[in-house]
Amino acid sequence: MSLQWTLIAGFLYFEIIVVLLLVLPVTSPKRWQKIFRSRFVQTFSSQASWYFAFILFILILFLLDAIREMRKYSSPELSDSHAHLDAEMQVNMRLFRAQRNFYISGFALFLSLVIRRLVSLITTQATLLAQSEAAMAQAKSATTAARDLMAQKGSGEAAQNSTNEAHDKEINDLKEKLRKVEKDLTHEKKDKEAMKSQSESLKTEYDRLLEEHRLLQLKVSKEGDKKED
Repeated sequence: MSLQWTLIAGFLYFEIIVVLLLVLPVTSPKRWQKIFRSRFVQTFSSQASWYFAFILFILILFLLDAIREMRKYSSPELSDSHAHLDAEMQVNMRLFRAQRNFYISGFALFLSLVIRRLVSLITTQATLLAQSEAAMAQAKSATTAARDLMAQKGSGEAAQNSTNEAHDKEINDLKEKLRKVEKDLTHEKKDKEAMKSQSESLKTEYDRLLEEHRLLQLKVSKEGDKKED
């Protein structure tokens, strides 16, 4: 294997390791996001698009070269030439190398696109996780505030209920006193009416006695006048 294809194969192996690390649940998305945002990675992130386009360009060139080699050594002229066994073995060996290089460059190109997509998805997932945690924290704080507010409202209602109970008790006491006063007034009114009727009867009896006394005096005075005559 020549030097350039050795480098492409090494790059393919490196990509396989990176894909395994990104796919396997070894590191959480938050940890990957911290790694992506580290100073070392940030030094290359400003030119990451240029690096990625350059790598794709190199891989596409090697892929096209491998396709050219495959078409070259798969031509009917070379496959029909059975004159020399050594020449046929050389053609088959070069065709095998071209096919090997095709698979190496093709898989390297494919994994480059996969790695770029995985990094984007992991970054998005880490951002969504952070947003969901922030939303959960906000929801918990809102729930706690609502519970405190409900507790305060409940204590306020309890205090208000106790105040209302005290007011109701006071009103009931006042009503009881009012009923007692009304009852006393009713008794006094009845006593007053009884005393009034009694005084009227006494007055009538007194008038009758005065009338009898007057009649007796008239009778006595008449009898005295008769005796004097």
